[in-house]
Amino acid sequence: MSATQKVQQHPAFIQAQDKANYYVNQLDKELSKYPILNTFEQRTQVPKSYAFLGAVVLLAILHSVNAFASPVSNLVGWALPAYLSVKALESPSHADDIQWLTYWVVFGFFNFLESFALRVVLYYFPWYFAFKSIFILWLQLPQFRGAHLLYGTVVRPVFANINGGKSNTAPTQSEPTVADGLRERVAVAE
Repeated sequence: MSATQKVQQHPAFIQAQDKANYYVNQLDKELSKYPILNTFEQRTQVPKSYAFLGAVVLLAILHSVNAFASPVSNLVGWALPAYLSVKALESPSHADDIQWLTYWVVFGFFNFLESFALRVVLYYFPWYFAFKSIFILWLQLPQFRGAHLLYGTVVRPVFANINGGKSNTAPTQSEPTVADGLRERVAVAE
């Protein structure tokens, strides 16, 4: 019996393998909610859970190579939100418009602040871009509502302070909103 076979038959290895399979199956169930991943799996014959885990590992490797850390972090901050913002503008619901508009305001505020102190932060905090990517995901994902939280606790008070304490109230139902104007322009363009 070879050493590889002995390791594979060890109870700890079997238990770890069962645990890993359980978590991969749970991830597969969760990823099945997204039609684009199901289509990807059908077209490529690559299980969606393996493709997702491979993408996460690739992002981790790219973050560990310092030259790729900033572009990957910016891609996380711009690509998916831009796509979902366009989908939000096309949908009849206003809830997704509010989420993505809030995200872009907070993201812009964060990038503005980052532009002042990036070199100092990178000097003292070498894994900054990896943590920035996690922070951006926290802002984006509706389960966490990070953009809404930061808007209410940081951005809005700063804006009110700059604006002289005046807080603009939300428009009434009779007043058109910017989103309504954008929807009209999109409808006319079609």
